[in-house]
Amino acid sequence: MADDKVLAAQKWVNATYARVAGYTKCPEDGRTGWATMYSLTRALQHELGIPTLSDSFGPTTLSKLSARGDVGSGEPNVNIRKIVQHALFCKGYWGGDGAGTYDSATAQSVAQLKGNAGLDGSNGMVQPKLFKALLTMDAYVLLTGGSDKVREIQRWLNGRYFKKSTFYVGPCDGIYSRDVQTALMKAIQYELGIPEDQVTGNFGEGTKAGLKGHVLSQGGSGVFVQLFSAACVFNEPVYTGTKTYITSFKSSFDSALATFVGEFQKFSGLPASEIGDFATWAQLLVSTGDPDRQVNGCDTRFTITPAIGRDLYNSGHRYVGRYIYQPPNSIDKYLKPGELENIFKAGLRVFPIFQDNGRRLVDFNYTAGYQHGLLAHERAISYGFNRGTVIYFAVDYDATSEEIASNIVPYFYGISSALGSKEKRYIHGVYGSRNVCSKVTKETYARYSFVSGMSWGFSGNLGFPMPANWSFTQIKEISKIPSSDGPYDLDKDAHRAGTDDGQNSVNRTASPADGFISYVEMLYGLAKSYGKGDPNRLVMEYVRHRSYGDIQWWALIGDPDQGFIDYADEHGAFVYDEYKDPFTGHLLGAEHMLATANAHLVKEQPSSATRGGAGDVGGWAGDIYTLYGEWRRDHESYPSGYAYCQAKLGKIGVDSTFGFGDLVEDADGYLIAERVRRKKTIVEAVRHHYAETGGLTRFKDYFTQRFGGSVATATDLARYMLTMEIDPTISLGREYLISKNAGGNGSVLMPWMLPGDKLTEFCKGFADTLQARAGQESRLRARYLKNQKENLSRS
Repeated sequence: MADDKVLAAQKWVNATYARVAGYTKCPEDGRTGWATMYSLTRALQHELGIPTLSDSFGPTTLSKLSARGDVGSGEPNVNIRKIVQHALFCKGYWGGDGAGTYDSATAQSVAQLKGNAGLDGSNGMVQPKLFKALLTMDAYVLLTGGSDKVREIQRWLNGRYFKKSTFYVGPCDGIYSRDVQTALMKAIQYELGIPEDQVTGNFGEGTKAGLKGHVLSQGGSGVFVQLFSAACVFNEPVYTGTKTYITSFKSSFDSALATFVGEFQKFSGLPASEIGDFATWAQLLVSTGDPDRQVNGCDTRFTITPAIGRDLYNSGHRYVGRYIYQPPNSIDKYLKPGELENIFKAGLRVFPIFQDNGRRLVDFNYTAGYQHGLLAHERAISYGFNRGTVIYFAVDYDATSEEIASNIVPYFYGISSALGSKEKRYIHGVYGSRNVCSKVTKETYARYSFVSGMSWGFSGNLGFPMPANWSFTQIKEISKIPSSDGPYDLDKDAHRAGTDDGQNSVNRTASPADGFISYVEMLYGLAKSYGKGDPNRLVMEYVRHRSYGDIQWWALIGDPDQGFIDYADEHGAFVYDEYKDPFTGHLLGAEHMLATANAHLVKEQPSSATRGGAGDVGGWAGDIYTLYGEWRRDHESYPSGYAYCQAKLGKIGVDSTFGFGDLVEDADGYLIAERVRRKKTIVEAVRHHYAETGGLTRFKDYFTQRFGGSVATATDLARYMLTMEIDPTISLGREYLISKNAGGNGSVLMPWMLPGDKLTEFCKGFADTLQARAGQESRLRARYLKNQKENLSRS
């Protein structure tokens, strides 16, 4: 929305400097942006007498300002005073009359900005470095998605180091970024005693040597604990799959920080010492971590001969990444006939990489992704890779966030669609910077991330924590390693235990879900021999009885048949915890999925499209209750319920009670229950879903069958389930789940207390997320087919 004061600033600066050589006009649209800030910067440079104008507020501009002194009411140049006022308006502060009168209102706004930035706000003077900050798009208030903890650190850094000659005012928006990471690195270098003119923010040899002398442990205190805990906050949360660990900014190394450090070390593949040693400092601060640490993974373009395989194994390696495709006229690097046998005989496991150039933005779009997905499938089949193998598709350059959104994500949608057209025999992973890996995973559900951590200077590696689904990360290149078959090069890769184990064989025919299907078949046989009740329902009840059999579930859908539970236990039955989804490679919870199926089977779907009931509470509605509670807990940093759903709902590696696994289990449970309702056995329904093609279209089928394929219907249904009062059991359970996840306090705003538009916004976030999962890939594939048809007609 246009702002009158911003528009006035744009009109003034354009009218005043239009004829000045080197001035660049900004749009007159009333919207603050970099173009406006650049125009104000060039205007200031002109007033300072700088002959060559630039968008950059560089050393010359700063030096000229410093020679004049702080800017305030005594500033003799009225246009410089006007630039301050218009810049304040562009930053959302009151700038006074805009005519250059540096009155008390202007001074108060400057003091307020200083206070927000963590600086001394006792006066309204604009110091040269504050002027530099004023002419940026940096925010000094908490933004959507920001964290109060991160903002506290940002303000502390600004306040403590503002007077250092090489330190500049950074944002205080609560968002961890490259600039924040650089500020932290500079702070560490100042405290290590590195001369100010040598402080760069780079993780150089002097910094490494200094940190090796600052090992921290429980009981320690002081500024290095503050810096260390700040780095820990920037790298949170640590998500173990069952529990999330966070920490806080502090000056004492207490037991809570030690616990976080231990979990972070395990997540990072380091020994869990709970001590802030050099390896941990490095892992917190730079994408390589300690490049000299011992790791057991590698990748290489060289053929693994028997001799090289033995050398790799004897030097501690257990995983090797190899390429399954070689672009025409490129360096020889793909897997050779017989090479896989050499790898397996050496005791190594292989993880396949697909790369077709992948070093420029133009290499990435949906069409290229679809073609590469088909080609990768064909190549993997030719090598005999087993069903469920993760193939890492490479983004081998420093893609910006804008490029990731415009080209990289559509490229991976193409890959996913192509692999889906081949019944998802293979699963896509992503290779790239931390930012690439995280965003591709969030949008396209990449199973694992292979991080190009060796490229520590990539903008996508600075200011971004490790993706939650990382499996491998490159940390160091080693050249000309001697062997009896000649020298070879490799990249050292850290591997995270419990993630992608690669492959140690080929040509296996088993499906990843075969064990779960056999388990359901076994339970179904016991239910039939039990001779009482519906065997399909008994199977569901048995699997859910341990975790979903308490009084709340009794009130919702009734008790499981205890007689069958005892009978099954006597005949060797057990509760199956989790199984691998053959279409995504993710582990799914059998208990939650079949509890959802049980609820939908017992409580039939209401006839009205926008009404729900107990069956829904056993699945998606129960999850939306907990998500709503989390939103109320986090509403200060996420005032928009829509934005919260977009950030938290159905995402991989995100701290959420309605994550990706929950969404899949909700969809699968519903679809399996519906198939059983249509007279299929539970065995037939599960086999169709996981061994045949049912799971390929789970989101589309779920959105169509339960929500009518309509965003409006899904929005209305979500609102109904969040506010309906006709079922006391649901109402009580809903209030309990919301309060529990909102922090347990009694002051939480329940859904019916929210303004209607705010609740609708949250519900639409839920509906749009479902619709995106159901329709995005199919729309992109339709676009590809349309393009192919047009290309054929032209030829």
